[in-house]
Amino acid sequence: MAFRPSHRQLEYVVALAEAGHFGAAARRCHVSQPTLSVQIAHLEQQLGAPLFDRTPGRIVPTAVGAQVVATARGVLLALDDIVATAAQSSRNLGGLIRLGVAPTFGPYFFPTLLPTLHARYPDLRLYIREERPAVIERAVMEGGLDCALGPTPVSGHSLTFRRLCWETIFLGVPKEHPFATRGPRLPVSALKDERLLTLGKGHQLFESARELAAASGADMREDYEGTSLDALWQMVLMGMGVSLFPELYALSELRDGDSMVLLRLEGWPARRAMGYFWRASNGRADQFEQLARESEETCRALGLSDAEPA
Repeated sequence: MAFRPSHRQLEYVVALAEAGHFGAAARRCHVSQPTLSVQIAHLEQQLGAPLFDRTPGRIVPTAVGAQVVATARGVLLALDDIVATAAQSSRNLGGLIRLGVAPTFGPYFFPTLLPTLHARYPDLRLYIREERPAVIERAVMEGGLDCALGPTPVSGHSLTFRRLCWETIFLGVPKEHPFATRGPRLPVSALKDERLLTLGKGHQLFESARELAAASGADMREDYEGTSLDALWQMVLMGMGVSLFPELYALSELRDGDSMVLLRLEGWPARRAMGYFWRASNGRADQFEQLARESEETCRALGLSDAEPA
């Protein structure tokens, strides 16, 4: 029979490629460094090709090694899917979900969702990673996360997207701004030469702000990127510019007598689709669909609509 690497050898290969150091890779795999080194050397001998260049201070995959690492990741993901399929249970949604979440949505959605989930699925464990949508999308593709909650992904057919709701995007201005007295709706053309603040790259709101600037002639200030919606909120209140704020955040943060006014934009598609997404080949699709159905109740409770934009 032709030689076949073991799943442990594949784990060692992936860990070494990601860590770039034998000691760090061994700790990640919970084995001794000599054990990992011997197994990597044995695998290279059996395959008849070096998989890593041993350079001072850094271990990097060879050209062949990079291909083997990519294939190894795929094999390990397939093995995870086999285990997940066998362990499927409607009672606890599989027991563990590694869930990525967009920081502009999750922190304002989860306080309503999580108590309900815990009551219905007491054995469910959620490991939540809050990160920019571009980062969590890549982590789902590579298997570091099981699924994610955020805006529509850009990876096309590689990911399955299950929409939960459409979220309105408002323009936030301070109360003393001339826009604040023009009514609840503002034509996009009014933003010409207005200073437009935004979150950093990797957030969908960054791309939305760039599109709005192109459509309106606003001055998008990339030198004033906020690190969070709260930071943007404070920057707007300080008179540094205007910015975009999603509906759920606005509902959570705006209070009577607040110094911020939220306006709807006319002539620009100021909505975003929010939902769960996972690898199209993931064997736990039924569990993630059930998670989405549970989350629809939360959307209704929060007043978020699933109706198509007009």
